[in-house]
Amino acid sequence: MDSANRNPGPPAPDAAAADSTLSLAIVGSGGSGVMTTGAMLLDAAARAGRYGLLTRSVGPQIRGGEAVAMVRLGAAPLACNGDTCDILLALDWQNAERFAAELALGPHSLVIAEESAGDMPPALQAPGARIVKVPLQKTAKAIKGRPNMVALGLAAAMAGLPQAAVTGAVARVLGGKGAATLAASEAAVAAGYGEASRLGAPAATAHSDERPRWIITGNEAAGLGAVRAGVRFAAAYPITPATEIMEWLADALPKVGGALVQAEDELASINMTIGAAYGGTPSMTATSGPGLALMVESIGLAITSEIPLLVVDVMRSGPSTGIPTKSEQSDLNIAIHGVHGDAPHLVLAPLSVADCLFTTQWAAHLAERLQAPAIVLSDQYLGQTRMVIDRPAEGGPAARRVLASATDGSRYARYALTPSGVSPMSVPGMASRQYTADGLEHSQHGTPSSKAEDHLAQLEKRRNKLAGYDYGDAWAEIDGDGDLAVVTWGSTAGPVREAVARARRRGLSVRVIALRLLSPLSPSRLAAALDGARGVLVVEQNHSGQFHRLLRAHAALPADTVALHRPGPIPFRPGEIVSALERWM
Repeated sequence: MDSANRNPGPPAPDAAAADSTLSLAIVGSGGSGVMTTGAMLLDAAARAGRYGLLTRSVGPQIRGGEAVAMVRLGAAPLACNGDTCDILLALDWQNAERFAAELALGPHSLVIAEESAGDMPPALQAPGARIVKVPLQKTAKAIKGRPNMVALGLAAAMAGLPQAAVTGAVARVLGGKGAATLAASEAAVAAGYGEASRLGAPAATAHSDERPRWIITGNEAAGLGAVRAGVRFAAAYPITPATEIMEWLADALPKVGGALVQAEDELASINMTIGAAYGGTPSMTATSGPGLALMVESIGLAITSEIPLLVVDVMRSGPSTGIPTKSEQSDLNIAIHGVHGDAPHLVLAPLSVADCLFTTQWAAHLAERLQAPAIVLSDQYLGQTRMVIDRPAEGGPAARRVLASATDGSRYARYALTPSGVSPMSVPGMASRQYTADGLEHSQHGTPSSKAEDHLAQLEKRRNKLAGYDYGDAWAEIDGDGDLAVVTWGSTAGPVREAVARARRRGLSVRVIALRLLSPLSPSRLAAALDGARGVLVVEQNHSGQFHRLLRAHAALPADTVALHRPGPIPFRPGEIVSALERWM
């Protein structure tokens, strides 16, 4: 791949900028408007020239129930949650103790609670944290507004955001609800600013940076990456936390001449996708771990028949139904090794919310170019986090396959043994270019064959076309050349980058190697990236250290290699990784 088309990824975080961020959390029961408040707060921050991200956590209910919106704001791009929650704003305390581990209050945290909500649950309390009570409900009732809009004004004021930025965000969301609703909400926001002034809110500041910014989730970015690559058909069955990809594509695909089908289950969706790709249309599906488990037999069919296929797996905690609303990097083993037989295919992982766009686009390009299935391992954290990012560059790799030429009278060899391993692929309707595309082993012409020589030749063809391809610099993002290395993948790259920035400020010489291409793994490239490293820290979010085991199996790691892995649902925090690096200090 031309390195000029490579997405450079997010800039390395500045340690001082990361330390100046503000983490807020808003908690409340079902119907209290917690997530709406968080989304408006993020919108207001972007309007004021800030960067930020919004993550969410909900209870075990299918619909409704308690929730917490976690917002982190800063002057520089952010890629993960902070170590602790600076401000916790409670609309009520109903079942809020379920979020104790995720809120992580510290001795300097400020807790602002609705005065009628009662006492703070003991599980949430932290020594030294300051607790104040405010009349959110009474204030809202007096102006015929809603308590969450008072809370929005209060939170925005405590974050130092200009009130005009907040009213702009409110108008965007509620402008269509009528003048009375909008006026009441604006009044509630103003009342929230008044409450904040009594708590000693900082002076409002707006940044003058005029770079165009987007507010986007990883799932939306993945959908956009697929469309930019040229994907024009998608089929899927709804599953948390991947459903938003298909919801986004349902609106986007018809605008570019494509189509989406909601299938009756995951088996139908993968087979529809294979059929559309066989017919000549770049195609995809999206799912999560349980759905991927159902799809693996058909993925094997696509490998054997060399049909391009894009599968986005937005991972969640497992096994089985697991925790559908929580994140974990535990599908790595099934993504790489889950297909029976010797079945080489592509596995990639985005390294940030913004990188979901590039990685999905690149995966679609590789699938078509190499005529192989490509699995993109996103996760719930990347997929459902809403983030302020710089507007991505246009262009990028397109999904173009090697097509067969018009008939010249010769017998068509769909699976010809070419130097690259990639054979020209026909589409239905091409004269004298029909072929059998099923799961049976075959000869170069596609005729089913049980001959040993055909089986060996096709096995090596399918392996070598992936192993011998030049993936360029996009296989990983490498930052620095320190004598210590942190190797990671997927969503853990965000906290790793911030941790390394802190560690460098403390005097450690550290480099980051974040792998985007997980299969086929490139031991030679990894060895070059690790050259000179005296120690390695491998960071991932699963219970068994799947990535560390993969590296151990295929790459030469220094003797002083430490594995830092734990399961979800709590994302890694930068401080955890800094603590692990301190063993080398």
